[in-house]
Amino acid sequence: MKSLYGESVCIIAPHPDDEVLGLGGSISKMVNNGIKVNLLVVSGHLPPLYPESSFETTKEECMKSAKVLGINNVEFAKIPATYIHNEPISKLNNIIQNFIFKHYPHSVFIPFPDRHIDHKLIFEACMVCTRPTGKFWPKLVLSYETLSETDWNAPYLEPFFIPEWFINIEDFIDNKLKALNCYKSQIKNNLSRSEEAVKALSRYRGSQNGYTYAEGFKLIRNLS
Repeated sequence: MKSLYGESVCIIAPHPDDEVLGLGGSISKMVNNGIKVNLLVVSGHLPPLYPESSFETTKEECMKSAKVLGINNVEFAKIPATYIHNEPISKLNNIIQNFIFKHYPHSVFIPFPDRHIDHKLIFEACMVCTRPTGKFWPKLVLSYETLSETDWNAPYLEPFFIPEWFINIEDFIDNKLKALNCYKSQIKNNLSRSEEAVKALSRYRGSQNGYTYAEGFKLIRNLS
């Protein structure tokens, strides 16, 4: 697996729990194969929309989840959720670019531009920061889906997630669900982000590519 994804990967998550929903099983598998995983959480539950205590809760949940998955490094940019559009584009780009440059990853996983405005803006910034220019550019860039956001895009009228890159997580689905359950505040009474929904999507993605459970991705760039 190292020969494909490299010694180090970076994951750009708009919010805490996006990393688990999108590729929790793949993270666990990569760590199991000796790959260093670095996570940047760009936005969070912060004022003015949320109290500061909400951010502290989800940050603690994120760290617990990261420990389950074996993520080596977690960083928080602390931009208020749904207020990313108020930040200068150059600031957002610099946050993501500096994170990538610091870890010099072979592979970068970025969010799909879906229903959530934060996901769209961070996707755009990630596309700028992963351009194949200079010595720091990543060789593999993949976009992941997020339940209750990616699946709510309007087909044909908006970009629709149809994966062509699959990672077998048959041996890691239980760890993905364990990591998901660390986010008590996010999955409570949330049918679309429930353990059942996450497992069902993994089962469906697996069926598309001959696995019992899998995670699907859109291939953006492969310079390997």
